[in-house]
Order: sequence, then structure tokens, then C-alpha cells
Amino acid sequence: MVTKACTRCHRIMEDDRCAICNVSSSRNWSGFLIIIDPEKSDIAKELKIELPGEYALRVR
Repeated sequence: MVTKACTRCHRIMEDDRCAICNVSSSRNWSGFLIIIDPEKSDIAKELKIELPGEYALRVR
């Protein structure tokens, strides 16, 4: 399984393009963040994450 991250929203996926942003994804990412409830998460608010899921902290 090759995981990639969206270069715009940082969502982790296996696809070549993000299903949400429709931009290309990158294999070059680091840091792993799981957001369960974005409305109650201070980290999600700071990073402007609105959907639950798995995210990369840095994508190149």
C-alpha cells in the first residue's frame, strides 16, 4: 500500500488525485494526524480541517 497526501488539504489517500480538492497527491509527506471530530478539535481548527480523516502534517 502506497500512501500519498493531497498537496492542498493534506488528506492521506492511495489515489493519484484528491477526491475532495481534485489536485495531485504526493508521496513525499511526513507527520500523521487523525481527526475524529473537527468541530471539537483545536488542532483541526488551527489547521482549517473541516472533515474527519487522516492527514499529513507536511507535504512536499
